[in-house]
Amino acid sequence: MKDRITLSSREQRRCQVLGWLVAGRVSTHEAQQVLGVSRRHLQRLKRAWLAGGPGALAHKSRGRPSPGRLADDTRGRILGIARSDAYRGYNHTHLGEALADEHGITISRRTLGRILRAAGLRSPRRRRPPRHRSRRERAAQRGLLVQVDASDHDWLEGRGPRLALVGAIDDATGDILAAHFTDHESSAAYLQLLRDSVRTHGLPAAWYSDRHSCFVRNDKEPWTLAEQLANRREPTQVARALAELGIQLILAHSPQAKGRIERCWETLQDRLVKALRRDEAGSLREANAVLAQYLPRHNARFGVAPVDRTDAHRPVPRGLDLDGVCSLHYVRTVGNDNTVRLEERLVQIPPGPRRRSYARCRVEVQERLDGELVIAYQGQSIARQPGDGAAAVRARKRQRGRELPADHRPVRPQPQPTADVDIPADLFVPLASQHPWRRAPLLRPKQKNGPQRQRAEGPSSLSLQGDYHPPQTSK
Repeated sequence: MKDRITLSSREQRRCQVLGWLVAGRVSTHEAQQVLGVSRRHLQRLKRAWLAGGPGALAHKSRGRPSPGRLADDTRGRILGIARSDAYRGYNHTHLGEALADEHGITISRRTLGRILRAAGLRSPRRRRPPRHRSRRERAAQRGLLVQVDASDHDWLEGRGPRLALVGAIDDATGDILAAHFTDHESSAAYLQLLRDSVRTHGLPAAWYSDRHSCFVRNDKEPWTLAEQLANRREPTQVARALAELGIQLILAHSPQAKGRIERCWETLQDRLVKALRRDEAGSLREANAVLAQYLPRHNARFGVAPVDRTDAHRPVPRGLDLDGVCSLHYVRTVGNDNTVRLEERLVQIPPGPRRRSYARCRVEVQERLDGELVIAYQGQSIARQPGDGAAAVRARKRQRGRELPADHRPVRPQPQPTADVDIPADLFVPLASQHPWRRAPLLRPKQKNGPQRQRAEGPSSLSLQGDYHPPQTSK
């Protein structure tokens, strides 16, 4: 059986033109222009075609193995690493980076994907074709816009409790400015994120977040009297801290609006989970230790250069108590014994200047992130109670993430009387108190010897016998 020769479209075109040239249907100049070759090379192709036929036009390296191909032992080593438990779930790009960093095997993503697909190892993450959508341009400078969010995920894959990762990324560069694991998304977690990012990088211009209750009031409770007088709702703890630091809070209307940090969570849920698995992290402390080692590698891999190299972060003002700003603030009234209570904790206030007493004064209680309580009066600290640091700061149930004065009561609308009389509002009694079971019995005269004796005695002799009915007089 004769061997089958496969020619490319270019080689088939050459074979056809050379046949016309030999048959005299075209001239040498015309064949040279059609094939786009020189006259000397055309003569070379013609001699080869006359000597060996169409097979002489095929490339000589066709069917031969490439001299720069990957060695068989290296290919087997790559497949062994990809099938091991340590690299289970790695996508092709991530596996290629791990091979270069940890095993010294440098290979392109396409070659690695071709080897793994031939062995039946497909990537766990499918590459979908890009969809057309309008995209907001990145901020021009570092520090102009910081996106913050939290990701509740099974980061430890069942080896420990379910954790939430709270993080902040720079919009211009994509770098993770600060991040830490916590038990759940809370105001204390965002305050710690704010403190760590400001202490490391400085004050950004704006924070971009979702409409979580840690940032905006989502409750439907009626306004307090203080809020009505100020004509605004009391801010949340995080919003209050941002306002004190001069950071603008921008609220997104959809997850797609802050898609940069959403895609960052998608990457971390793929790569950081595997880093935690390889280090066998099983607790909150171990997870934060692995995260601190992972963040520099992540920023070096996915960070981009900003358009403007000028850093827009502002320095922290001198003398600013950053720990005091990034803490939970509550308003309390000092008791007659000069003590302030915050739920189960009681703080004794020492006497002020000239043995001054702070009884009945309105003070601000700062619950620091380490559990320390600081009592401030007119901007000055007057008492402290150190915290044990073991128990994390928890949100107070009554405040639901924000603080209202302790003695303020919600102002609820009172029902108005329907009678056409002017009754003072403070004397109006709700209808519930008019129920017969709650109504006090009225005085009624005793019945003695008929109505004549009753009229004679008058209302001097009275008894508690139900409702009073005036006597009927006959005309």
